[in-house]
Amino acid sequence: MIRLINKYKNQITAISGILIVLGFLLSVAEYESYKDLALITATLIAIIPIAIRAFQALRMKAFSIELLVTIAVVGALYLHEYTESSVVTFLFLFGAYLEARTLEKTRSSLKALVDMAPQEADVIREGENLTIPVEEVVKGDRVIIRSGGKVSVDGRIVSGKGILNEAAITGESVPASKAIDDKVYSGTIVDNGYLEIIAEKVGDDTTFARIIELVEEAQESKSKTQKFLDNFATYYTPAIVVLSIIVYALTRNLHLAITFLVVACPGALVIGAPVSNVAGIGNGARNGVLVKGGEVMDRLSKVDTIVFDKTGTLTKGKPEVTDIKTFSNLEAVELLRMVAKAETISEHHLGQTIVKEANKRNLSIEGELLNGEVIKGNGIRAQVDGHDLAIGNRKLMDAENIQVSDEVSAYALKREKAGNTAIFAAVDGQVAGIFSIADQIREDAPRALAELRKNGIKKMVMLTGDNKHTAELVANVLGLDEFQAELLPENKVSFVKKLKDEGHVVAMAGDGINDAPAIATADIGLAMGEGGTDVSMETADVVLMADKLMQFSHAYALAKATVRNMKQNTFIAVAIVFILLAGVLLGYVHLASGMFIHEASILIVILNAMRLIRFNSKNGSSETELG
Repeated sequence: MIRLINKYKNQITAISGILIVLGFLLSVAEYESYKDLALITATLIAIIPIAIRAFQALRMKAFSIELLVTIAVVGALYLHEYTESSVVTFLFLFGAYLEARTLEKTRSSLKALVDMAPQEADVIREGENLTIPVEEVVKGDRVIIRSGGKVSVDGRIVSGKGILNEAAITGESVPASKAIDDKVYSGTIVDNGYLEIIAEKVGDDTTFARIIELVEEAQESKSKTQKFLDNFATYYTPAIVVLSIIVYALTRNLHLAITFLVVACPGALVIGAPVSNVAGIGNGARNGVLVKGGEVMDRLSKVDTIVFDKTGTLTKGKPEVTDIKTFSNLEAVELLRMVAKAETISEHHLGQTIVKEANKRNLSIEGELLNGEVIKGNGIRAQVDGHDLAIGNRKLMDAENIQVSDEVSAYALKREKAGNTAIFAAVDGQVAGIFSIADQIREDAPRALAELRKNGIKKMVMLTGDNKHTAELVANVLGLDEFQAELLPENKVSFVKKLKDEGHVVAMAGDGINDAPAIATADIGLAMGEGGTDVSMETADVVLMADKLMQFSHAYALAKATVRNMKQNTFIAVAIVFILLAGVLLGYVHLASGMFIHEASILIVILNAMRLIRFNSKNGSSETELG
């Protein structure tokens, strides 16, 4: 029965409204008894869903707004105030309808994401082309995507090439070119081309499904402001009942007491914070920024210090081998082959850069690798083709007691001053060569950092395991306040702790894997989540899906705007309640008009929050749109 009433609540609202109009028409025609009958019927029909919600709240030991309205309507009927009782119930239901419709718009970003989810997939099984529901695709399936089609799984391209719109994942409107061995993600669209991919993640494991899940969880989570207002409403609502009784005891005016009860409802106050939270997080999702909840949004808005990792954060994270210098009888190509074979055990971006260089030159790096060991923050050790290799930074050479000649040191220093990372490669206890690897600063880094400063960031620091010369070069180009080089992961954690102890609210931006400890230590952990890696999504509070620093700038400005919007809504709600209560006590506001203004105040805070949906900081409008 209750479900049936809730299902047809809109129809109940419409019938109530029609009966009220009929009542007024009967009044004009001077059929007063029929008019009262129409208005009483309208009241009794409309009060049913309201009273049910009030009863359900009471069972949970909560005083709800519906309880206040129910008490007020019963009192109005007792006073034979049928016009006011019918109008109050209709306005309450109609206001709830408008709230639901406008709240749907605040969740539009999430709805748009869900609508992008593919429903079917074309697969090749046993030489036959099949179209199956996306839920039936399994890992290892060969999936076909043609022009205009949606990618249904996360996978790797094994045939074909195409131009993909990845806005659903990254928030970027510029299409990306994809070819063999490139990764593609569920929810993206092939604008032009033909792809065959091997499914690696399917169903709920895909990046797209995880994004939707994270956004849903984030929009349901509460900010500190929202939690405070929820607790406040718990005490405020019964207090209003007590105050209404006091008003009646002092004035002996039941109508005044009932009106006081209705207009003091904290509807706008309770809804103001969550609707801002939902709209802000939705805006972030649409722009490729995953903010994990209202509390994260609140903390992000207070950040005054940002700590950046260098490689993959301030730089593109796509380093290249620029030079291989040998200091032994080994040829550069042979040294590259051996080192690349050893580096196959490393997940570090520099090691993978050497592997890519070997693959580019079609060198054979397959085969047995013995005693491979990753020395965290320094490099690796391994046995390759009967030789002992130590590959990494100068600290590793010192730790392995490998002699570094003045010639080698001078060359390494020269390469570092030119902006390269110098990787030492020792074979059988002797330095055999140096690999120079260079990375480029992100094009959007200067603008993004300038916007972050404009929006309130006071201190910017770079922490890196790279050499001090390369670090200094990057820090100077970007105008950073401070940098620390040649750090291990635990050193980064210590530095972040030190900043926090000094009273700074710290955000740490890194790749979500090597920097996971420092990201977890900071007040706000932010990951440059290329394609949304599982580790970056789980570790960080904020994930930038397109690996662009401008998204960080947008996220910070959005957090400020969202918190500011919550404060605006709280002020609007409190101000209107005070004005209404004053109006009631002075005799200017009555039951129906009070309910009308009350519902209008709820719509005002929702509409104010909806401005966050259109918030855009990219054009420097972070202050003008929501100032």
